[in-house]
Amino acid sequence: MNNIPKVKIGIVAVSRDCFPESLSVNRRKALVDAYKAKYDAEDIYECPVCIVESEIHMVQALEDVKAAGCNALVVYLGNFGPEISETLLAKHFDGPAMFVAAAEESQNDLSDGRGDAYCGMLNASYNLKLRNIHAYIPEYPVGTAAECADMIHEFVPIARAVVGLKDLKIISFGPRPLNFLACNAPIKQLYNLGVEIEENSELDLFESFNKHAGDPRIPDVVKDMEQELGEGNKKPEVLAKLAQYELTLLDWVEAHRGYRKYVALTSKCWPAFQTQFGFVPCYVNSRLTGRGIPVSCEVDIYGTLSEFIGTCVSNDAVTLLDINNSVPDDMYEESIKGKFDYTHKDTFMGFHCGNTCSSKLSSFSMKYQKIMARSLPVEVTNGTLEGDIVPGDITFYRLQSTADNILRAYVAEGEILPVATKSFGGIGVFAIKEMGRFYRHVLIEGNYPHHGAVAFGHHGKALFEVFKLIGVCPDEIGYNHPASVPYRTENPFA
Repeated sequence: MNNIPKVKIGIVAVSRDCFPESLSVNRRKALVDAYKAKYDAEDIYECPVCIVESEIHMVQALEDVKAAGCNALVVYLGNFGPEISETLLAKHFDGPAMFVAAAEESQNDLSDGRGDAYCGMLNASYNLKLRNIHAYIPEYPVGTAAECADMIHEFVPIARAVVGLKDLKIISFGPRPLNFLACNAPIKQLYNLGVEIEENSELDLFESFNKHAGDPRIPDVVKDMEQELGEGNKKPEVLAKLAQYELTLLDWVEAHRGYRKYVALTSKCWPAFQTQFGFVPCYVNSRLTGRGIPVSCEVDIYGTLSEFIGTCVSNDAVTLLDINNSVPDDMYEESIKGKFDYTHKDTFMGFHCGNTCSSKLSSFSMKYQKIMARSLPVEVTNGTLEGDIVPGDITFYRLQSTADNILRAYVAEGEILPVATKSFGGIGVFAIKEMGRFYRHVLIEGNYPHHGAVAFGHHGKALFEVFKLIGVCPDEIGYNHPASVPYRTENPFA
């Protein structure tokens, strides 16, 4: 992934001046040793300047972690901690901050060796609220050195997403297609998140594409495409145009990223794209997304924003799919019932024309866009990457601004089943526990569009925390409730 940040977490220990400073010094050292013994030592930086007991110490620590290149912060309560100075650390640090506290080590040292960080965390949380500071606090934030090391490791992907958003620019091309109001959402919340948005015309993109005709780099890109596609190279005649388009997008990114480090794209692929460009962009979208530059279809700005968050969290390629169609009865009876622990309503098919990267498809080939070809010449609809999506764990999720400008999100973990779809496009048979109720009481009730982002693996815990940390009200984060937990809008008599 070459379009997401590298996180470096500064660990700053704090101490209440009426407690032995040695507690925080020794516990910080033990924490750092525990992290380095188990995880990548480059993830963290131990602030050696001081143990923060005062506001002056706080400034010194901030200057130190900034000079060390840290873009995330852990405030470590080695003992009770100074509630003002420790929360000012988070207030003045330009990046995500986490609070974690030391557990007591032994019953044999509960006099001078007792730190009371369990108590101090309560005061820290109160002061964070007073100052309107969003900080990450783990589910149970008090632990031994090894346990706190694990908590910090879980913070890494959360911090990576938050850091990435602060330096992200989304570049869009074209207005949303007719009858796709579902992907239309106010962009005000992008600015609230610190994300920049550059909206362009399709005509601007078309002009740039035409200027790339005969680009000397095209043959090398075609060779790379041929190598990737292998036996799936069923439309060799369109590769040169696709390579020209890929170079157009990559050059646009470099020319227009401005002061932003990271970029995501969203574009329009119909109804005039095919006839004017002479192909569909799905395969190119898949290639860029596979490199960590998400490209969503249908000018779905919050779709590509969601993809970028998932890329940061998973450190892997993601995809964007339509929550598309139900699984036929006969397919469920033949291939799922009795073989997997899912009801029929737990299953559905996730589909898009061909934007899922090749590394996430069981097998693949270049084809034409079947839906578009029903009303257009086949030759202008070439460019999709088709195949069944690889089976395995997934997380379905989305961040969305509502029509009245409220940030809302959902997260649901499940899996793609090893069941042949017998269909077209990039597609898979998905299974999520209680999907039927989730579909009705989160997706429909929450007015979400048909696009959902898919991260490969179970990343629900981190995504949920990211959404909270960037300001989504926890009540506005939907998830698939177990059967025993009713939704607020669920009819108790149904």
